[in-house]
Amino acid sequence: MLTKSNVQYRIAPRVPDWDHFGLFANAFGSPNMRVTPKFPAINIWANEDGVAVSAKLPGVTAENIDISVKENTVTIAGTREPVALDEGQRFLRRERRNGDFSRTFRLPFVVDGNSVEAVFKNGILNISLPRAEEDKPRKISVKTA
Repeated sequence: MLTKSNVQYRIAPRVPDWDHFGLFANAFGSPNMRVTPKFPAINIWANEDGVAVSAKLPGVTAENIDISVKENTVTIAGTREPVALDEGQRFLRRERRNGDFSRTFRLPFVVDGNSVEAVFKNGILNISLPRAEEDKPRKISVKTA
């Protein structure tokens, strides 16, 4: 299985921890700036053999996660159920959304859909997406005449 420890480079750009322009976009309603963080948060690593994806999915169960792969496009979708409150309880602050979610991203190569592996543990989804053999570069030998 492809893991974070055996990959060589990262293909996803680093998202800054603080969005300096998000405050400006909220104040003026700029349609060109995205101020809401995407859910789930993902990290993607790649090497010549494939891609490793890690997604944070707190409050989601494995039964509520759907992963689909078509050529070089991967979609992680699912549902996060609302927290049930006991009688007399109420939220003082509620920042985590409930309901359906979906993230779709493209990879730089075609994935072997039959060899994809996914493991969900402690709210973290790890997906191994091996590169399709027919998409891997081949060495061509040159013959002398």
